[in-house]
Amino acid sequence: MKFKVDENLPAEVGEVFRAGGFEADTVAQEGLQGADDDLLAQAARSEQRVIVTLDTDFGNIRAYPPELYAGIVVLRPARRKIRSP
Repeated sequence: MKFKVDENLPAEVGEVFRAGGFEADTVAQEGLQGADDDLLAQAARSEQRVIVTLDTDFGNIRAYPPELYAGIVVLRPARRKIRSP
């Protein structure tokens, strides 16, 4: 499985996926910081990657129909500040 980790998550999230044997790219690694959500979604779709994000906009199934993507995971942590281990 391949993941695209949004810039609103720490880069360590990508490292956790890779340590688990998955392929994971971060938005920062790809130079997509500050890119529009639609551009990020298009990149993930063309690469067949699951988007992992805190951005609730990706939860809009009209804007991002689930059947068009490998997956979209919108994380909702109890605490908004995510700390690195």
